[in-house]
Amino acid sequence: MNKKLEGVYEEYNRYIYHLCLKLTRNNVEAEDLMQEVWVKVVRYENSVAEVEHIKAWLTTITMNTFRDRYRKKVRRSKYMMNQPETLDVPILDLVPNNDISTEEKIEKDIVTKLVQDKMEQLDAIYRKTLWYFYIDQYSLAEISTIMKVSIGTVKSRLFRAKARLKEMLMSDESIVESVLPA
Repeated sequence: MNKKLEGVYEEYNRYIYHLCLKLTRNNVEAEDLMQEVWVKVVRYENSVAEVEHIKAWLTTITMNTFRDRYRKKVRRSKYMMNQPETLDVPILDLVPNNDISTEEKIEKDIVTKLVQDKMEQLDAIYRKTLWYFYIDQYSLAEISTIMKVSIGTVKSRLFRAKARLKEMLMSDESIVESVLPA
């Protein structure tokens, strides 16, 4: 580990631990999360010298790592129920059947296409903000960094973009008739 990285570790280790603890609310999970964060930092140690705001960079890595772990847990729990090991049931019986009907898939595809078409009509700044948030699933902080604006600006753009998109969708008679039940 290089000197710069050692200095970063010494300066921010307690901060990262407390952030992890705040996120997980569990000492053991906080330590696991913190270890995962520092592994990522070491993996990108060549980037450390180029980072202007180390604390913000570390916070982003921590938040993203926590979010990734949370998503994995949710995915895992969606497919596997926590059952005693002695349960004599085939594991596939515990996997929910989430298949949607053909009609539902067609309807979902139509709605998706309609929303995407309307999104294309939005101003680029609003379209990008919606895309980053909902499609790429970036956090407000990440979008703020990418777009080089404050988090408050990202929030207001997101709010305006959603309002404008809703307005556009609701003003289109064909969409209202085809999507909303009579």
